[in-house]
Amino acid sequence: MNGRRSVVITGVGAVTPSGLTVPASWASVRAGRSGITRLPPEISGSRPVQVGGVVRGFTTPVDLAASLARHLTPMQQWAITAADEALADAGVHGQPWQTDAAQVIVATGSGPVAATVHAANALREHGPRRVPPGLTAYGTADAIAGVLSRRYAFLGQTHAVAAACASGAVAIGEALRRIRHGYADTVLVVGMEDCLNPLHLAAHANLRSVATGFGDDPSSASRPFDRARTGFVMAQGAAAVLVESADAARERGIRPLATIAGFGATSDAHHATAPDPAAARATRAIAACLTDADTDAAEVDHVNTHGTGTILGDEAELVALTQALGRRASSVPLTATKSTTGHLLGAAGVVEAVIVAMTLRDQVLPPTMNLSHPCADDWDFVRDRERPHPVRTVLSTSFGFGGHNAALLLTASE
Repeated sequence: MNGRRSVVITGVGAVTPSGLTVPASWASVRAGRSGITRLPPEISGSRPVQVGGVVRGFTTPVDLAASLARHLTPMQQWAITAADEALADAGVHGQPWQTDAAQVIVATGSGPVAATVHAANALREHGPRRVPPGLTAYGTADAIAGVLSRRYAFLGQTHAVAAACASGAVAIGEALRRIRHGYADTVLVVGMEDCLNPLHLAAHANLRSVATGFGDDPSSASRPFDRARTGFVMAQGAAAVLVESADAARERGIRPLATIAGFGATSDAHHATAPDPAAARATRAIAACLTDADTDAAEVDHVNTHGTGTILGDEAELVALTQALGRRASSVPLTATKSTTGHLLGAAGVVEAVIVAMTLRDQVLPPTMNLSHPCADDWDFVRDRERPHPVRTVLSTSFGFGGHNAALLLTASE
């Protein structure tokens, strides 16, 4: 189908280290309260990585059948809970969309790693007959998409998207395109990740991509754009957004939280882990997003940056913003919310879309914490505390290993 339809976010959900709901997570983020803590010994052991963003206090949804719950990892259960919250937030009750026009996209960089690790241990210790048969049905990246489609009777296309740390932004961008061009009316996008395990922590420690030192204060470990940054802090969790055509939301009598105005994505084709220091394709992703939204760089009021706290990544992102936004780049307020949530990897783009929706709703910019000595002079970093600020247009950037670049532009809904 031809033509472009307006696309909006009508509901949000989250289970993060900052809180088990959107209100709890957003309250922590805007107050600058960190969800980053010392890792429990069963995760960290004696390894150099001793800090992370852990989901605490979560309980299995009461309506999740025990026969299903035993097949699902905690991460997959977080995804269900976040999706439930997003649909409830959007005023959805029961199963109203039993049509091909209702779709599900799950964003994850690694999928349900815990299920594979558990099965591998069972094989090694007890032999083939002890490998859980449920691994085939529930141990894949897209498995929870099928669970969610059955839970809500979404009958349209259902699958997973993996683009490393850009997965969440890419999934939302794909939802935008499907609705805009008439292939769907409603898309539930759920980001989920849990790589807080000895295997992944060891791999990232050996790669020297994660923060290891924090003194006596684990919350100080994530330091995006600070000269003392040493890497990102890995976190676990899930987030969800219900994306609809503006017409469908209007027919339901729902006031949207935000409009998804534009999306752009590119590849560096440069290196397996390091970003292109010239940031040519990251710049192109942002420029393509602005073009897609028919928005000039001068109209961007705020940037929720990828801002992980890696030396190369933060520098490349500032280069991209300089090139894409032009002369006023350094005067646009920037926030790096991974300083409080940690880095949820493949789920990060969805988590940050939720934060942007709350930013637009409340007209307040959340702070970047631990930014004592900015790595670049004269940039307008939102530091230490929230900033009330008129905001109608927010750019959200996501970049990942493998050279994945993605940008979303969200605007206030009328």
